[in-house]
Amino acid sequence: MIDDIYRIDKVRARASFGRAADTYDAAAVLQKQVREEMLSRLDLVKINPQVILDAGCGTGAASHALQKRFKKSQVVSLDFALPMLQKTRSTGANVDFLRHFKTLFGGAKQSLLCADIESLPLANASAGLIWSNLAIQWCNDLDAALQEFHRVLQPEGLLMFSTFGPDTLKELRVATSQKTSDEGSHTSVNRFIDMHDIGDALVRAGFSAPVLDVERFTLTYDDVKGVMRDLKSIGAHNATDGRARGLQGRGFFTKLEENYEQFRLGAKSDGGKLPATFEVVYGHAWRGKDKPVFDDGVSPVTFRPRNK
Repeated sequence: MIDDIYRIDKVRARASFGRAADTYDAAAVLQKQVREEMLSRLDLVKINPQVILDAGCGTGAASHALQKRFKKSQVVSLDFALPMLQKTRSTGANVDFLRHFKTLFGGAKQSLLCADIESLPLANASAGLIWSNLAIQWCNDLDAALQEFHRVLQPEGLLMFSTFGPDTLKELRVATSQKTSDEGSHTSVNRFIDMHDIGDALVRAGFSAPVLDVERFTLTYDDVKGVMRDLKSIGAHNATDGRARGLQGRGFFTKLEENYEQFRLGAKSDGGKLPATFEVVYGHAWRGKDKPVFDDGVSPVTFRPRNK
């Protein structure tokens, strides 16, 4: 059973990202940096995928970059928030939403698909590259998501992804976990999975040669309102089932501002900024070649002639 601090309320998350579609690109500074880093890492591998899945495409910036890089490939842009897909569509995609299942692998170079990463409506072994930038942290079952990626990838296909690690927004987590009223404390920050647990999940899903590393980014703000404004603009609200319920009014925010001040970098009068830490986990792994099996599911045994 998934702990409430990790379980995502998908309805709330989908609505949050949908509302943020119009403001996402202007505020998604970190997402752009991570996307550019991931694209640079593609320079180190030689692949020529016929079909690419952009899993959790947001407003489609990576989909368009991948289409530009792999001009002969078909890009399937997938997101669970329809308004995000509509932004992708308005910035370059050409697809009929009512007919996307019929045209998914047809003549169009880019297709849009509104679906959940944990249950992909795609055929087995149908993609040569699966790309996912800062999206799988919104999954409730990481094992299920990675198993779906493995199923959809072709043998020798590549999975490349990024996600948030547990140090992400650590300052905000501390500030909101401290008592904010006489009634107790609030928790307003999602929890994220450790890199080593992600690596174990990749192995369980059947991937070979997984490689993971971590990079930390620090964004700075004049005040807490700036932090919260950016999070709202990209739809990154706390959507866990274990989040604080009920109203969090002016008293809560005043106390949050006071608690966050302990992290200010230098004196406020001297222009000291408030930091917001983001721990980004990068990963890539390959789906290995399928082993031949008999009808009964038993792997065949190969006998070699004895050397004379």
